[in-house]
Amino acid sequence: MGYVQSPTPSGATAYGHPQEEAPPFGDAPLSDELALVVVRARRRAMRDADRQIDTAHLLHSLLESDADVRAAFDDGGQVARLLGYLVQRSIGYGLRWQGAVEDSGAVPVPGGALGWSPQAAAAMEAGAGRAAARGETRARGVDVLAALAADGECRAVEVLGRAGVDVGRLRWRLG
Repeated sequence: MGYVQSPTPSGATAYGHPQEEAPPFGDAPLSDELALVVVRARRRAMRDADRQIDTAHLLHSLLESDADVRAAFDDGGQVARLLGYLVQRSIGYGLRWQGAVEDSGAVPVPGGALGWSPQAAAAMEAGAGRAAARGETRARGVDVLAALAADGECRAVEVLGRAGVDVGRLRWRLG
């Protein structure tokens, strides 16, 4: 099975970049909502002049795009704080991350074109595995959120913690 892609301009893929290869996290199909998250995360990374889509880009796009992801948090105040924190990252907070690769050191990272951080790719892959374990063929945003929350070393978890989210409670809520 391949990715579900909506019609795109000539030469472009559903991932928002001309002649771009599929992401490095396998060939599991994505829900329409999660495919939109991928496109938005890529655009955010490009706009931020980052070398890779990282887990914070994914978290930001998940929060903006997916009502089920927003519902996973304790209250609306947490989501507002998270979005505020992530916007700060986009306008300057993230300068210490800009141009740096999110990497646990476990996987070599190729230079060059915009790609995926190993941790972001692993979160997408784990999200697909979580969906498959439920017997579903398409990963959803909450599947990727659960994978992000499970990775204590990723930027998304750092953002969650700095915004006052109890990551352990979030993991519990997501099952």
